[in-house]
Amino acid sequence: MPEILCTPALIWFLEHAARNAVLPLLESTESTVGVLINVEHTAATPRGMSVVCRGRVIYADGPLISFQIEAYDEHEQIARGTHKLRVIEAARLAKRVDGKTRRSRTT
Repeated sequence: MPEILCTPALIWFLEHAARNAVLPLLESTESTVGVLINVEHTAATPRGMSVVCRGRVIYADGPLISFQIEAYDEHEQIARGTHKLRVIEAARLAKRVDGKTRRSRTT
């Protein structure tokens, strides 16, 4: 196999493009978590080639924000799809994760 951008890494970049689009609008106590992603990875990108990812808000319903996402390498569109983020209270999530971590240590 040639060295190319793998789909999991591309999805990470796309999710962060969407997240970065809304971060300036969040309160200092808020963050986002991904809840749904639907991506079609349509073209291979060789290792070392530049990739640009874009996320555009298409709908917001309370804490749920839907995005159109797309990625381009230096020659063509390489991915497109949709993504949904939920705005959350960061401290509340941290508390839930901490509790889950402690429970798993006792089992």
